[in-house]
Amino acid sequence: MSYETIKLEVADRKATLSLNRPHAMNAMDFTMMRELADCFESLHSEKDVQILVIKGEGKVFSAGGDVKMMVSSEDFSDFGSIMGTITRLVKAYYTLPMITIAQIHGAAAGLGLSLALGSDIIVAEQPSKIAMNFIGIGLIPDGAGHFFMKERLGTVQAKQMIWEGKVHNGEEALALGLIDHNVAEGIAAVAVDQLVGKLLASPILAMIETKKVLHQANLSELEFILQGEAQGQTKMRQTEDHLEGIKAFVEKRTPMFLGK
Repeated sequence: MSYETIKLEVADRKATLSLNRPHAMNAMDFTMMRELADCFESLHSEKDVQILVIKGEGKVFSAGGDVKMMVSSEDFSDFGSIMGTITRLVKAYYTLPMITIAQIHGAAAGLGLSLALGSDIIVAEQPSKIAMNFIGIGLIPDGAGHFFMKERLGTVQAKQMIWEGKVHNGEEALALGLIDHNVAEGIAAVAVDQLVGKLLASPILAMIETKKVLHQANLSELEFILQGEAQGQTKMRQTEDHLEGIKAFVEKRTPMFLGK
């Protein structure tokens, strides 16, 4: 299967998926969201693949959702289908029968961070800019960001971090429990290759079975949160604060939120 915004390579029990919009900092537009959902669903049939590594082409992992796309579209009639695609993407990724690894360099923000947090293992370079920053444009996390933040941090800390929208480097993210490995700048690929080698030399079928047991137990909560995010994000998209947030982002100024 050929894709426009992502690349998939499969070899030696490992698949590597690259987010491939480097000119846009791998921001996720409608096409990338749909292609990621299609790709993850198709990977369920790849019985010989035991590890999936996700990384970004160019200077960053992913800057998140394509904000400029949001500015150019004030038509909310298709927003339900967009959230439906994100739901497909997340559920297919979370239930993959393989070990998933996010390889972060540069920025991992918004929906890009939600995707990374859905991985079993996260490796990030020290200077990375890691942020659940939906709040900056008057939105709530989607891509199951609430679910994954709660899994890693607990409810109280997840709420506070989502509300704050602060940017963290690799060291800070590791201390908080957002990532699993903090490595020096420029060596994430090497560190992930070493990790993949170690995993493939382990009884990985038992590891995948453990993942299946735990993730199946959490699936109903994941579905509930995805539904809540879809409903909540639809409401937030129609607020004055969101419109001000995306305009301020594009105009590179501080937003003036009014709570409307």
